[in-house]
Amino acid sequence: MISIRKKRGEKQLLEESFDRIYTKFKLHFYQAVFSRFQTREASLTAVETFCMEIIRALHEPTINEFASFLKISSPNAAYKVSSLIRKGYVEKVQSPSDRREYHLRPTQKFHDYYNLSSTYVQEVMERVRERFTPEEVAQMDRVLSIVGLELMPEVRLK
Repeated sequence: MISIRKKRGEKQLLEESFDRIYTKFKLHFYQAVFSRFQTREASLTAVETFCMEIIRALHEPTINEFASFLKISSPNAAYKVSSLIRKGYVEKVQSPSDRREYHLRPTQKFHDYYNLSSTYVQEVMERVRERFTPEEVAQMDRVLSIVGLELMPEVRLK
């Protein structure tokens, strides 16, 4: 009976720890985005910001791949992408293998905007390397790789 309670407690602690880290990364990104709104015109809506995050994560998807991932219609996806193109955050690049196909590529303007989030990830990872031994960092990398590659099959990335 004690070992069952202990395992339940460990499970709950693991979930709470992961949720805390995930929430802190999200909140840091939102802080950075909103601080930019105060210093200049907000050029991306919240939905457009999410769309750009998805396009970046999918590594140059086609509009159909983007629509399929979001489970929205192709015309709806095309409308969202057109707005992002107009604002200069994404460009359509013709596929070299199939000239009828176009891929969505984030522009430098987006990468400058997105740097708000990736810089923080780099800062935290540097703190991890300073705080833990190389063996512990390697173990953390192994665990995170397994989680990302094997234990999250619902979200496929290229």
